[in-house]
Parts: sequence; C-alpha cells; structure tokens
Amino acid sequence: MTSESVAGVLGAIVAAVVLVIAIAYGPIGQIGKSQKPVQKIEAPAQPAAPPGRGPVVREVPQ
Repeated sequence: MTSESVAGVLGAIVAAVVLVIAIAYGPIGQIGKSQKPVQKIEAPAQPAAPPGRGPVVREVPQ
C-alpha cells in the first residue's frame, strides 16, 4: 500500500466517525428528537381592587 491509499483509508474512517458523532449529538431539524412539552406560565390572578371608600374624616387638634 502506498502512503496515499493509507491516508485515504484513514480519512474515510475519520470522516465516518465524525459523521456518526454529528448525527448522534445533533440531528438536523427534529429528526430523532422527541418534542419537549411546552410549559404554560399562567399569570397569577390579580386581586380585585378594594371598593372605593368615602372621604376620611380625622379630628384635628386645635
């Protein structure tokens, strides 16, 4: 075997390993991945505003 053919075989092996790792860790799009459930964040209920009160009468010392 010549050094060129050895380099070609090793290059093919490295390319195959990189391709397998790329598919295992990050498939294109949603292929092979289950969709994550979307969590709905509900706003807490706003308490009702207190009813309007009449004027406050305070006794003022003289």
